[in-house]
Amino acid sequence: MGDELSHALTASVNEGVQRLRRGWPSLLATGFVGGVDVSVGVFAAFLVLANDGSELLGALAFSIGFIALTMAGSELFTENFLLPLTAVATEKGTWRQVGRLWVGTASMNLVGGLMMVVLVLVAFPEIGPVAVEKGGAFVDTGPGLQLFVSAVLAGIVITLMTWMQTGAPMGPQLVAAVGAGFLLHYGGLAHAVVASVEVFGAVMVDDAYTAAQWPALFGVMVLGNMVGGIGLVTMVRLVQIGTHRVEAARRESVPAETDSPEDVEIDRDASIPPG
Repeated sequence: MGDELSHALTASVNEGVQRLRRGWPSLLATGFVGGVDVSVGVFAAFLVLANDGSELLGALAFSIGFIALTMAGSELFTENFLLPLTAVATEKGTWRQVGRLWVGTASMNLVGGLMMVVLVLVAFPEIGPVAVEKGGAFVDTGPGLQLFVSAVLAGIVITLMTWMQTGAPMGPQLVAAVGAGFLLHYGGLAHAVVASVEVFGAVMVDDAYTAAQWPALFGVMVLGNMVGGIGLVTMVRLVQIGTHRVEAARRESVPAETDSPEDVEIDRDASIPPG
């Protein structure tokens, strides 16, 4: 168990550092395609629900989006709770870099998801009622305790998926992706990006729902995702790993690859030691 935890920590730190050191073009592009990829899963689920009505098959279809995220190297905002924070914990990254990563990824996840919603509903207007049912459910719940707790659970599920995938071969990574995707959709959990994509669909189709209702929902979901993903998974995993392993990881070097001169400047400002 000790060796497995040390390996997982090293893999997490190395991946976290690389994510933090990316330049703006790579960061924004990765976030955009992450929004597109997960929306492919939403599209698949809506197609199944519109034509078959099976929630079980719809949840399985939704996992296509998480398979795409895993195999295509794209990212969701919530996938960046664990890896970058292990880099910060081992003093190989800064909170400034984490904030930059979170804001850039989340904003472009939403842009990519919104684009996909528009394309899908124009091409397949028959799935409009499903979009209203799924997206409207979050609006009807409202930005209260129930939505917050659902978001906490979503943060736990996604961050646990990230931990399970870290340093693992592709086969186990896909198993984790399918399991997390299924649970997220079948349980109707409030993932800030996925639920926002569904709310966007409801707003497009039904005048009873408006864009003005979304920001409060998004704020509650982001907070809940962070409490679940950071507070109840990342921090607890770091405690499980132990301070001696974290200290050892601080003394290890990491790859010094960067995407652009901008990255080099960011690393210099943040005083991240080169690998």
